[in-house]
Amino acid sequence: MMNTNPTETVEQKQRLWYLKPAAEWNEALPIGNGRLGAMIFGGITEEKLQLNEDSVWYGGPRDRNNEDARAHLPEIRKLIMEGRLKEAEALAGMTMAGLPESQRHYLPLGDLLISFDRHEKPGDYVRELDLERGVSRVSYRIGDVRYIRELFASYPDQAIVMRISADKKGALSLKARFNRRNWRYMEKTEKWGQQGLVMQGECGGKGGSSFCAIVKALPEGGVCKTIGEYLLVENADAVTLLLAAGTTFRHPDPVLYGKRQLEELSQVSYAELLARHVKDYFALFGRVTLRLPESPGKNALPTDERLKQFREGEEDNGLIETYFQFGRYLLISSSRPGSLPANLQGIWNDSFTPPWDSKFTININTQMNYWPAENCNLSECHEPLFDLIERMREPGRVTASVMYGCRGFTAHHNTDIWADTAPQDTYLPASFWPMGAAWLCLHLWEHYRFSQDRYFLARAYETMKEAALFLLDYLIEDNEGRLMTCPSVSPENSYRLPNGETGVLCAGATMDFQIIEALFDACIRSGEIIERDEAFREELSAALKRLPKPQIGRHGQIQEWMEDYEEVEPGHRHISHLFGLYPGEGINVDSTPELAAAARTTLERRLANGGGHTGWSRAWIINFWARLLDADKAYENVRAMLRHSTLPNLFDNHPPFQIDGNFGGTAGIAEMLLQSHSGLIRLLPALPDSWSDGEVSGLRARGGFTLNFTWTKGQVTEAVVTCAVSGPCRLEAPGLDPVSFEGEAGRSYTFTKRMRDEITP
Repeated sequence: MMNTNPTETVEQKQRLWYLKPAAEWNEALPIGNGRLGAMIFGGITEEKLQLNEDSVWYGGPRDRNNEDARAHLPEIRKLIMEGRLKEAEALAGMTMAGLPESQRHYLPLGDLLISFDRHEKPGDYVRELDLERGVSRVSYRIGDVRYIRELFASYPDQAIVMRISADKKGALSLKARFNRRNWRYMEKTEKWGQQGLVMQGECGGKGGSSFCAIVKALPEGGVCKTIGEYLLVENADAVTLLLAAGTTFRHPDPVLYGKRQLEELSQVSYAELLARHVKDYFALFGRVTLRLPESPGKNALPTDERLKQFREGEEDNGLIETYFQFGRYLLISSSRPGSLPANLQGIWNDSFTPPWDSKFTININTQMNYWPAENCNLSECHEPLFDLIERMREPGRVTASVMYGCRGFTAHHNTDIWADTAPQDTYLPASFWPMGAAWLCLHLWEHYRFSQDRYFLARAYETMKEAALFLLDYLIEDNEGRLMTCPSVSPENSYRLPNGETGVLCAGATMDFQIIEALFDACIRSGEIIERDEAFREELSAALKRLPKPQIGRHGQIQEWMEDYEEVEPGHRHISHLFGLYPGEGINVDSTPELAAAARTTLERRLANGGGHTGWSRAWIINFWARLLDADKAYENVRAMLRHSTLPNLFDNHPPFQIDGNFGGTAGIAEMLLQSHSGLIRLLPALPDSWSDGEVSGLRARGGFTLNFTWTKGQVTEAVVTCAVSGPCRLEAPGLDPVSFEGEAGRSYTFTKRMRDEITP
């Protein structure tokens, strides 16, 4: 199965490619259109497409709110304040846990298995994923016949398309069949004439959806027929397989919907389907380019070999470029307008009981999925998250009222397809943390800051306001007059009291106050922009003055809790108390140098004790070091991520696979190249020596700016700023004089080394 002549392949920089089929799921290659996804194994005698549809979840909506929470809340708070943690946690475990504990979980759609006749002793095998076109390809030779498979998931046509061809007439024969957990988790597969199959079933659980998957074959030459549960193509020159899928989550009759869809697509040529897909996909992917110094000879090596050499200590900037763009590819493929948001695995899951249920974990993981959405110029891909936040408002109001007696809406550390906001699990280090909605709402504010879209802000403001209202009611006063969250946790860490007792529930986790400060400030600034709610803004301003500020502990670190407790696990994967450094802005090397120095100490202590051992945690650490303007440390952690937390198909390895590390890693690389917080755009803020020369185009900055810039020997030689709206711009970069100007919407401004020019389009 090995390719003995790799020089025959066309050399492309932005692709993943391999010389053998995937031996397991973590080697397969992903395609997706936000709603539909497939993992492609590239087998020779049998190809396997492991399929997902984003609304295939077990069970329907439920009210899981624990009505005993509100009555016992004062007692839980009293016990925490008195340091009686075990009693508080025991009571919380009974009165605050969701009923039942678990939310719904994400499921696979199934598999499409394709068997090929007489495909023994293959040669010249190549399996690849073209990131520039969003197309996967498998190519090999059997005797004197070349076989090629092309696969893509089309967003405009909402289908997976696969074309299989041979360069000799009549040389292609295959049979296809649906599978779902060894045929145990489907109701039936029916014939659809002589060219199609329909798989149907129930997602399971009370109120759960029904699903279907439909495949239709369009052969070129030869014969097509259905026998039993098989679709057969015999002696064809080529065949195009169209695959549609859906559930009753979106369509009353998904089978009828899917058949009509494929009937329409059957009238369109493969070339046109491909062209429509590539045009749509590249309109997003092509916005950003990145060029770093070449690593000679590396492009001639397959991706798994490059990753192996990187792990052994070799430099490979091309692999880093590909990793960065792969993260953007994954976001385009798992989060498009109209789809559900990217979950813990994006959309790619092959397990009926996936790790952590493959849900939306909102104490960092879902948020991290969307860190590259704005700065990496994929703003539209952010929309599914906004849709979920809106759907969370109604159940979140119920949770706020029933469990806490508060106005507004809240959510805990997980949600699901039904926007469930009650606590998930009785996992004390995470479950009873009512800050999930507040953090999510900051993504609405970030979208405005990048886009400057006031119409969006006017709609989003009410959602942010509701999250802030909950917190105003939830905060309690301590004996010093400060406003505290209680109960809460610092996700997902534990602390030790001076008497040796350990616990997790607390009054006032540092992260809480950083999130609250960011949300209240966003609401105040939003209200000013849209000229609304002056009295509410004053209420928020008064509360802000009473919030505790970050404290520096005995080790010189940012305290994780209000008291300088000893950490039970000093190398913990969560570094929640540095939220204010990233993604927040409350800790800044310019305006809060003492806190920035303490944040550095915090990171050093975490890493010295084994921190960063999970992929997503390592990704967060890249962003932290970038914000601290430490290029060497940021790059060291980029390398560590690829060496220790990246699978052969470049998926992030928690372990197991979790997609947030891919997205966080991409965001971190962008953050090393451009930062735009605190009213200043800073180019190359954390540029490592090995990236001394390069070029990037299309990165976005807060304020409505898009930037293209080139650098040589660490100095920016040219920067072009394009303004989406009119407004002030401040720019700093090594090699350029500091720039301040009033930009006009639609105009571009070019600045070159130690001189300032204005160029109009």
